[in-house]
Amino acid sequence: MSESVISVKDVHKTYGKVMAVRGISFEVGGAVCVGLLGPNGAGKSTLMKMIYGKSLRDERPESAISVFGYDPMYDELKIKSICGVVPQEDNLDVELNVVENLMTFCKFYGIRRAAALNRIDELLDIMELSDKRDARLKSLSGGMKRRLLIARALINNPRLLILDEPTTGLDPQVRHFLWNKLRQMKKDNLTILLTTHYMEEAFQLCDDLVIINEGKKVIQGNPNELLQRHIERYVLELRQSQGVQRVNGHIGSLNLRVDNAHGTTHVYSNSMDPLQEIIKTLNSDEYYLRQANLEDLFLKTTGRSLSETQ
Repeated sequence: MSESVISVKDVHKTYGKVMAVRGISFEVGGAVCVGLLGPNGAGKSTLMKMIYGKSLRDERPESAISVFGYDPMYDELKIKSICGVVPQEDNLDVELNVVENLMTFCKFYGIRRAAALNRIDELLDIMELSDKRDARLKSLSGGMKRRLLIARALINNPRLLILDEPTTGLDPQVRHFLWNKLRQMKKDNLTILLTTHYMEEAFQLCDDLVIINEGKKVIQGNPNELLQRHIERYVLELRQSQGVQRVNGHIGSLNLRVDNAHGTTHVYSNSMDPLQEIIKTLNSDEYYLRQANLEDLFLKTTGRSLSETQ
């Protein structure tokens, strides 16, 4: 990995008696996309807020966070000047139109009016919002508002873009549109840190993943490499039914790994052959055969599903 843009070392965060983040460490290099993957309540957003200075980490001698060499505990304004942040919640000003929302942030960064208008036009074009330039916020769809939030985060030409659950609640078409835009930004030398609980988003966008569960880092690595090293290649999903009872003995004799989650039995194998043997005795509506994914990896490493709330 290249020289670190972000360095997180043994960071903790406590709210009263609840420890939301428990000794997490990781590095983020330049011009890469790193994802914090985990279920709702795992500590992803809390960690993100500590990185850009909105929340302070617990003071411990061994703990440290650095963003381009700055400590967010003491250098929050310097970090904000070189970062763009897209929060999970929509915090656009509903009293202003699209251009006015962006112009407000231009003033915050001290961008002069002529340069600000040029930058706004450029970002609206990138986000395909040029025809909504003078629109009021109430006329925008959820996807348009999310695109506007990303445009706002890019107004100061940041070196680091931080996105908290960037596509939550969006339809697949808008989600893929944003993925394509984020890929292009990374090619243009922008470093991206995002949180997500969508396994497909993590797999499509991220060069490196930090999987988090109950405030702890469980595992870290490139998505493809994590799947190759830590999970079997194929998965047979069996719905809890008489079909499962019929094949239980057969599964046991094949010595395959089995997980049960949310009323579904998952049977794992590096070879398709034993799974094909199992489904010979099942009806077509009793099983689903597929390749393993990050959801399976998460289930194996934590015993939980990504869809669960902590």
